[in-house]
Amino acid sequence: MREYTLGLYEKAMPPELTWEEKLTAARNAGYDFLEISIDETDNKLARLDWSKEQRRELAELMDKTGVPIRTMCLSGHRKYPLGSSNPQICARGMEIMEKAIRLAEDLGIRIIQLAGYDVYYEDSTPETVERFGKNLKKAALMAAKAGVMMGFETMETEFMNTVEKAMAYVKTVNSPYLGVYPDMGNITNAAVTYNSDVLKDIESGAGHLCAVHLKETVPGIFREVPFGTGHVDFPSVISKTWELGVRRYVTEFWYTGNPEWKKDLDFAANMMRPLLDAQ
Repeated sequence: MREYTLGLYEKAMPPELTWEEKLTAARNAGYDFLEISIDETDNKLARLDWSKEQRRELAELMDKTGVPIRTMCLSGHRKYPLGSSNPQICARGMEIMEKAIRLAEDLGIRIIQLAGYDVYYEDSTPETVERFGKNLKKAALMAAKAGVMMGFETMETEFMNTVEKAMAYVKTVNSPYLGVYPDMGNITNAAVTYNSDVLKDIESGAGHLCAVHLKETVPGIFREVPFGTGHVDFPSVISKTWELGVRRYVTEFWYTGNPEWKKDLDFAANMMRPLLDAQ
């Protein structure tokens, strides 16, 4: 048995697939688990209101296929951020947080990846930053009650594009249920922007790294960069995160219409497995 688990981001597959088809495709490509997406679209946010029966059916499919859903990418806060100046949007953001934790409980999801934004579609101000911090503390208490881990994704914006910036909030909240779930592509881009050392940035999260997104980027481009065509030094970042105790990894990439998308799943797994096995 391997000493780590490798997950597949749900959006790497065509959205029209059934859950059984997605879980089966992940299994056939050699992944250990699937990361579910709860983004800002209505159809993804509707998952937070699944009935008990729907949740039970998905749990049964996990058992049937042998591929569990163990992490959640909760990017719905981009539209409904925890720091919003609009009280209704902010309240919706907290509702999403509470429901996401409940869904994680019901499905056996261990880690919720949080978007590192105080706001996204409005201007950041000292007030939005303060509000984000206050609501984050409330969210950490929700997570503590459920025993579900939350981890900040390092984003593509100045607010939280490094592990070091995410750690400032982790230290302030000071909860065992809030850590960092960094994106290796985003922090690599940030290191280029700031002319800094990506491995030192990773080290700043020592003791608080709950999982890692393995994603390819190039300077200024944060999405849909095929593995092997960007500038992320995967051997180095995997070695460093492994040294710091990370054992849960997710390949993050997107289905973009390629009819041979299953080969993309195989390629990503076959690229990352040897690097992880070598640790």
